[in-house]
Amino acid sequence: MEELYTLEKEVGRGSYGVVFEGHMTKTGQRVAIKRLPCSNPEYIELYLQELWAMRATAKNHVNVIALHGCLLQNGPRSLKPLKPGKLPLSLVESVLKGGVVEAPKSQDHEHIQSNSQRRTNSAARLQDRTNTAQARAKLQDKAAESATPSRSQNRARKRLAPREDEQPGPLRYLALWLVMEYCDGGDLNHYLLSQTPNEQRNHRVVLQLCSAVAFLHGLGITHRDLKPDNVLVCVTSKGPVVKVADFGLSKMSGLADGDLTRQHFSSTCGSDFYMAPEVWGGLTYTAQADIFSLGVMFWAVLERITIVEEGTSQEQLGAYVCKGRSGWLMPLGEALWENADLQLSIPMKFKRAPSLPPPPGPSMCSLLLDMLASDPDARPLANQLEARVRSALREESH
Repeated sequence: MEELYTLEKEVGRGSYGVVFEGHMTKTGQRVAIKRLPCSNPEYIELYLQELWAMRATAKNHVNVIALHGCLLQNGPRSLKPLKPGKLPLSLVESVLKGGVVEAPKSQDHEHIQSNSQRRTNSAARLQDRTNTAQARAKLQDKAAESATPSRSQNRARKRLAPREDEQPGPLRYLALWLVMEYCDGGDLNHYLLSQTPNEQRNHRVVLQLCSAVAFLHGLGITHRDLKPDNVLVCVTSKGPVVKVADFGLSKMSGLADGDLTRQHFSSTCGSDFYMAPEVWGGLTYTAQADIFSLGVMFWAVLERITIVEEGTSQEQLGAYVCKGRSGWLMPLGEALWENADLQLSIPMKFKRAPSLPPPPGPSMCSLLLDMLASDPDARPLANQLEARVRSALREESH
């Protein structure tokens, strides 16, 4: 590992893996390295989907996170680069059979014999650093000070973190390590909420997200979990450059004509405050669910609307509907599923985080309402969004 990359420190963790900051050994370039433990066939399927989607993007869009490489850990002290375009057959078999399949003994033996003692020691040091960083992260207690209204009912879908000890054994594939470009601005929540509200910056973010999603849909990729947490930011002298990331729930279409409105999905997945009504209702849905999620994000970014979900203390960007006398927060998709004729109030007239940017103009409000339509067919296609956003912003500037 250390012949190619040097692991530095943990910078984030989620339900499926841990992300570390690292450096390319030869060039010194900073990279993000995500460790995905392969202990469960359901999680392995998500990892392979993420790898496949990131390979498809092939560093071809500035607003989509770039994949530099992938490493396969098939033993406590054994790591090797995965060849481009190749997938570990044992991992694919694990997904198909519904149980973790052992790596071929001959392959494991040949790999161990071909490695130098230096690489073996490097892998061991990598594992030691991983364990140390994870233990340190568990001791940190993050508290957030916010007057933002919090959701009073526990409706969030919880994902179970994988256990690495479920399928022990030296011949198992223990983990995939994805090496990606490093984003020094953190995620979109952290970046925007740590800055003074700036209308021009917000417009830049919205336009870049339009371009990224149009690119993904053009490749036949439906993200299915668009939210500020899954958008990373690179800080440059010309302003923020956003990067759509985290493709674990994404799906790739086999449609020859690329018409994603004909590709239907049935798995209910995503994050509560960004899920489309049809996903909330358990109906089949298309890539237009991404457009709804994008509409929630745009509304929250442009008006700096924030939420704090039950069970968390972190403020995040997200729009909502207030329900009942107590004013508990309800996701837009859930509210529209219950009442397809619900009239959304854009700009929002409820209390929002100070200090506020100017509200979006009439054209942008109209576009947001179209993106948040309860009928998926009424929402604009991804390849139409950027032109409509630019037109709406021009009208506001005049």
